[in-house]
Amino acid sequence: MLMAVSQLRIVSGSQVAVLASPQALEDFEQELIDQYALALAAAGVSDGFVTSSRSVVFEFARSLTGPIWTAGYADGDRFLAEQRRLGRAQTTRAGKAGAIAQFYDFLISRYLGDIRATTGVVVEQPIDEWNRPSGVSLGKVRVPPSDAEVAGFFDGWRESVADSRKYLPAARDYFAASLWRRLGLRISESVMLDIRDWRPDLGQIGKLHVRFGKGSRGRGYKPRLIPAINGAAELIDWWLAEVRPQFGSDWSDPDAPLLPSERLDRERDRPLRVGPNALRRALAEQTTLWLPSWAGRMTPHVLRHYCASSLYGAGMDLKALQELLGHNWLSTTSQYIHVRSEHIENAWQQANARIERRLGGEG
Repeated sequence: MLMAVSQLRIVSGSQVAVLASPQALEDFEQELIDQYALALAAAGVSDGFVTSSRSVVFEFARSLTGPIWTAGYADGDRFLAEQRRLGRAQTTRAGKAGAIAQFYDFLISRYLGDIRATTGVVVEQPIDEWNRPSGVSLGKVRVPPSDAEVAGFFDGWRESVADSRKYLPAARDYFAASLWRRLGLRISESVMLDIRDWRPDLGQIGKLHVRFGKGSRGRGYKPRLIPAINGAAELIDWWLAEVRPQFGSDWSDPDAPLLPSERLDRERDRPLRVGPNALRRALAEQTTLWLPSWAGRMTPHVLRHYCASSLYGAGMDLKALQELLGHNWLSTTSQYIHVRSEHIENAWQQANARIERRLGGEG
């Protein structure tokens, strides 16, 4: 329901429009939603995704008691609670929450000033990390192995590489898995890395340019730069200096794959890019050998969870982890954190010690 507001203005560049009736307010709402659809189309998303997103935004707008720019987190709470009461599936609720959140990100980014100048209202994000459903990952927590298990697993794997029947693919598979362990890369991001994506000139220890990071639904790739922390810089230097040149003369070509296959591209006379299935098989085989208790359960994504948990346990904050892993939502990153009971107990003891120092006048 839209309430009449007299003598409101829409400020957009040099054009000013007067909103003097409920119909004018409805037209303004429609224009904002249409501009959102146009922006999605310009970004190259599918027509089906645009249509679906607009439908969800209209559904949310009908649930409000005022214009769309007046919505707050309480409106988001009510809408999602009603969706649950109606029996909507978890994935459906998560999808709608994501569509609404994306629309309000658009309003805040492009029209925050215009809407405030016109209505006096500061647009807020009604979907936040507290009320946004977790989607398909709910109930599928991948609790990773312990630090000791992972350390023993990679120690055994590393020592076996030199004695492998095929040294080069064995070293490549170990290197790829180590990237998942240390930087939390997705397997799809790993296989698409080129030699030029290693940038030792950036930052204090170098950065890895992940050009094919997973983006939001329908919006293509989301690139990011990852600092080579957690021993990754030394790992990459070893790979590029000692192993990668043995695959072929393309080792100095910046456009050559960082993770090559044994198979050759005859036309270009250089190795093809390794496929994800080969890396998955190698991880499974090595798990059977060096960590049999995890046989059939160890995956690249489990190592991604392990990376997040170990870095969090070492003191990295959630926001930094979110950027490292390439997540759109902080709530997604929080699902990757699986701390051991002793970590929680230590944090509790440290918090109590800080309180005691303050009360005692020491801190």
